[in-house]
Amino acid sequence: METSVNISNDSKFFMILKAAMNVPGVQIRRNDFLRKELSIEFPANVVDMAIEKNPASAGITVTQLEKIAKSCISYETNKVTAISAVAGIPGGFAMIGTVPVDTTQYFAHIIRILQKLIYLYGWKELYNSNGDFDDDTTNQLTLFIGVMFGVNSANSAITKLAQSAAVKGEKSLANKALTKGMIYPIVKKIAEKLGVRMTKEIFAKGVSKIVPVLGGVISGGLTYATFKPSAVRLKNHLKKLPTVDVEFYKTKHKDSIDVDFDEIIDIE
Repeated sequence: METSVNISNDSKFFMILKAAMNVPGVQIRRNDFLRKELSIEFPANVVDMAIEKNPASAGITVTQLEKIAKSCISYETNKVTAISAVAGIPGGFAMIGTVPVDTTQYFAHIIRILQKLIYLYGWKELYNSNGDFDDDTTNQLTLFIGVMFGVNSANSAITKLAQSAAVKGEKSLANKALTKGMIYPIVKKIAEKLGVRMTKEIFAKGVSKIVPVLGGVISGGLTYATFKPSAVRLKNHLKKLPTVDVEFYKTKHKDSIDVDFDEIIDIE
């Protein structure tokens, strides 16, 4: 007699996320990345200030960052699409403790482009002091991925965190909210939504297996069609936040902004 394994939608998402976080090369070091990308266009003193604080504090505008952001999106899109086309897409989750390799690679590239974009647009290092992912990092990743996949409550949470961070200049932009557990109900809700969407997405890609000769082409096309718009959606949200506003830092705005996450939880 067969037994079914029921795994909650948030667990499905976190299973994929944890697997992707362990893929070699998924980590993007903020300082190294900014120095490499900004040094092409800006003098050393500007680059140094961008690393010490953020690009907006160094006077680098949204328009100037746009070119770099688009280049990063194109690079990661091409890489993940090539991987998907070669590997083909398995039909669904392997729900006995494993995650399909190409699904893991897909989300590894989601995390890579996510890091590149948030560092360009004023956010600090995601990793803890030991250079590792921890629970706080996982929560932040979930929020950013939620923005990428159009979850409104994720947009609202990131906006509030950015407002607080820009004013208070915290080392970790989400530090207080995350450590106090204020944001966990939001993270859990977003993970549940993403788990549902990921199940549907992977099932849809699994259809490509029906026609073996075309499977790789179809899956690669589907990956391209989902990855790039997700990255662009995150870019477009980040560039509207105060962490990337040059004028905000010029005026040295220090008014207190209260971050109330309770009102976000019920946003669909």
